[in-house]
Amino acid sequence: MSYYSHHLFFCTNQREEGCQCCNARGASEARAYAKKRGKELGLAIPGGVRVNAAGCLNRCAEGPVAVVYPQGVWYSYRSHEDIEEILQAHLIGGEPVERLRLSDTPHQR
Repeated sequence: MSYYSHHLFFCTNQREEGCQCCNARGASEARAYAKKRGKELGLAIPGGVRVNAAGCLNRCAEGPVAVVYPQGVWYSYRSHEDIEEILQAHLIGGEPVERLRLSDTPHQR
């Protein structure tokens, strides 16, 4: 078993002013909320969930984005309520939140 059962990575990349990026859409605040709630829910322990900041996850157009590993489930979110649903349904309940889930298929450019 790994040290944590899940990692929740938030893209917190900040691009130059005017360029599309997750941090300009509230990613740092969402990560802070997830860390706080994870502690309150007792998830932030070995065997539990680690909430991490990540650099660019290269899905800027779909952002803000977060990804849960080891499953590799990608999410886009808009509010603390969305983050709460990811914590409750996916990380506690084991069921990905389909309405927030992003496609696993890379976009062609």
